[in-house]
Amino acid sequence: MNLVSYLFIAGTFIVLASCDDSRPWYETLPAVAMDYKVHIDAGKEDCYFQYVNPGATFFVSFQVLRGGDGKAGFAVRNQAGEIVLPYQWRASADYQDQSGTGGYYSVCVDNQFSRFAGKLVNLYITVIRYDQWDKFTKELEELNLSVENFTNTIVNVEKNINEMLHTQAISRSREARDLNLLTDNNSYVQNWSVAQVIVIIATTILQVYFVKKLFQERPSGSSKIRI
Repeated sequence: MNLVSYLFIAGTFIVLASCDDSRPWYETLPAVAMDYKVHIDAGKEDCYFQYVNPGATFFVSFQVLRGGDGKAGFAVRNQAGEIVLPYQWRASADYQDQSGTGGYYSVCVDNQFSRFAGKLVNLYITVIRYDQWDKFTKELEELNLSVENFTNTIVNVEKNINEMLHTQAISRSREARDLNLLTDNNSYVQNWSVAQVIVIIATTILQVYFVKKLFQERPSGSSKIRI
């Protein structure tokens, strides 16, 4: 296997992801990124669980796209069940943490304060294991390759790419939220305009009807003259 093919395989995480077949596939991946759009019914709470490897960096971003007042409750619990991001009624939030022991983090979206309006929520979750790059360096050193500077550059590029992905996910969420807000406002204005036009037409017809009634001549009865 030459250097180019080896770097390509490691870059696609095939070698790193296949190191332990006894564990579930989502525990062996060095990096996981997920983007969800979920609907939370009125008066409900939904929780989602994400496995975080020991030493991995966990990041979650939350934003309400549409529905009601545009806010919802959001909280994050770590693998020990402790609330690391307390509940707050907000339109958007994000949280980042580096897990020391690993385990399942829970991300909860609470819409219990909204009794009638459901919410459309965007969730962006990433789990990144930067220690896998150290393993990649050791594997290359076994091949007697001096690529320390190259590996450091790859690590920096990977971190910058992940930061850009986070920023892009937040920008997409805000764009979707603004689009939904504009659509809702347009529908609101159109519906009220149609209702007002109908009221004006009905009022005009009633006015014309009653004005015509005022000017209608009633036939007078014939008077009898007695002699």
